[in-house]
Amino acid sequence: MNKEQVEGKWSQLMGKVQAKWGKLTHDDVAVIAGRREQLHGKLHELYGITKEEAEKELAAMEKSNP
Repeated sequence: MNKEQVEGKWSQLMGKVQAKWGKLTHDDVAVIAGRREQLHGKLHELYGITKEEAEKELAAMEKSNP
């Protein structure tokens, strides 16, 4: 997947990410801008979940978002 595809997908997923993890502010999501490692770190900081747990949730969101 190229950078444009990731960014496009992120735009589609941004609302779902914020709905699932309400502690993420709009600014957090904008700064993360689709960079999964940053998202994993922020989710660990705010919720204490592991990278693997976050990735599992993100994968489920991506599958449900055609």
